This record gives sequence, C-alpha cells and structure tokens, in this order.
Amino acid sequence: MVCGWLEVAAASIVANEPGRFKLPIPSFLIEHPKGRAIFDTGLHRELQRDSGRLGSLAKVFTVRFQTGEELPAQLTARGIDPARVDYVINSHLHFDHVGGNADVPNAKLVVQRREWEAAADPDQIRRNAYNRADFDLGHQLQLIDGEHDLFGDGSVVCLPTYGHTAGHQSLRVRTDEGEYVLTADSCYMRKVLEEMALPPFAFSYDAMREVIERYRKMERAGARLIFGHDPAQWKADGSLAVPLA
Repeated sequence: MVCGWLEVAAASIVANEPGRFKLPIPSFLIEHPKGRAIFDTGLHRELQRDSGRLGSLAKVFTVRFQTGEELPAQLTARGIDPARVDYVINSHLHFDHVGGNADVPNAKLVVQRREWEAAADPDQIRRNAYNRADFDLGHQLQLIDGEHDLFGDGSVVCLPTYGHTAGHQSLRVRTDEGEYVLTADSCYMRKVLEEMALPPFAFSYDAMREVIERYRKMERAGARLIFGHDPAQWKADGSLAVPLA
C-alpha cells in the first residue's frame, strides 16, 4: 500500500542528485496464521489537510496525500478491521513511517530498542525531527535488540540495518513465492544499491555502507528488494509496478 506521497528536492535524498523526486510512502500488510502485522504505517491522516504537523520539515517536503490513501481506509478496503491488527513493526520513527500508528490502536509496537532510545535523546530528536505524538501513543511496546523472528518460524524477521538512524530495522519476509526484503530507509532506491549513492545525512555512513553490501549479497542469492522510496517500483495508483506474486 502507498499511504501518501512526498515531493522533495532530489539532493535531499541522494547527495548531489539534480531535480525533484515524488516519493511513495509505503506500508506493508503481512498476514500469517499467527497474526497480522503492518510494516510501517505511512503518513498521518492530518497531513491530508495541513502540513503544519511537520513543523520545520514542511519547508522541505510537499505533501501529496489524498483521502482514501490513509492506512485505515486502505485496510478497510481490503476487508481488514484496523483494530484487529496484531503488530506494527516500525522500521524507524521518522514521521513518514509512523504516521498511521494511531489508527491501529490494539497492535503491539515492535521497534528496535536503540531507535526508541534515540527518539528520547535531545540531540537525536533535533537531528531527526522525531515527534513523539506520532508514535508514543500507549501501544503495548516490544523493544527488540537486533534480529527478531516475529512468529518463530523464520517467515517474518526483523533485520537490524542501523545507519540511516541509530536503530533502523528492515524486514525479511519469506513466502511460497520467494524471499522479499523490505529495506525501508536503509536503501531508498535502486540507485543507492547500485551506485552507493548515499543521502546527505545519516547516523552512520559506515553502517549504511555495510548494510548496502549485505543487500547486494542477498539480491544475488535470490531475494527481491523492495526499496524504501523508489518511484520506479510503484505505479501512480499506489500498487507495485511488479506484483509480489
């Protein structure tokens, strides 16, 4: 699902890149016999009316977010009650990955401990514009340290991919059709993977480079990577350009 779009100067995302990007803001639904999980929740529905919620970031991003693109509407359209989502896995706590957390109130929130602690550190709050009103909402909290097998069978595994932020994580999903890795912001788009074209900001560039090298190996081994904000992977209607199955 694409839960909104953001327009931004390309150089804000990939250093020295000319022009502008229109970035998809994806959210993923995973259905498993032991429960339902959402990986990242997109933009906050308030941004459909007013970008003031972004504070200083409103000068950086132009929000393109239509009614019906918000997470609860997309789930309902698929016959799923948002109140019956069991887990929300946030890759990290930036506004475009946690905006729909409020709309899945009964889910357990699964986040790396390092990320949760970073979002309470004044310096990291300043550097990352963390807004606790987006994610510190009283959900049952599951803080994890490193790799975590959500259902205990290897099918849905949180992968520590630190670098973009202090506690960023990605998600590996194994299905009958193959293995998928949802990279989130540890790898914005294919250009980053192929050219090591890093953004102009990061918690740790060394960690980011290590993660991208790991992704290259995973892709050579047959995994399919779904990048964090790659316009080439998504159609204008919010569907993947190449189906998952």
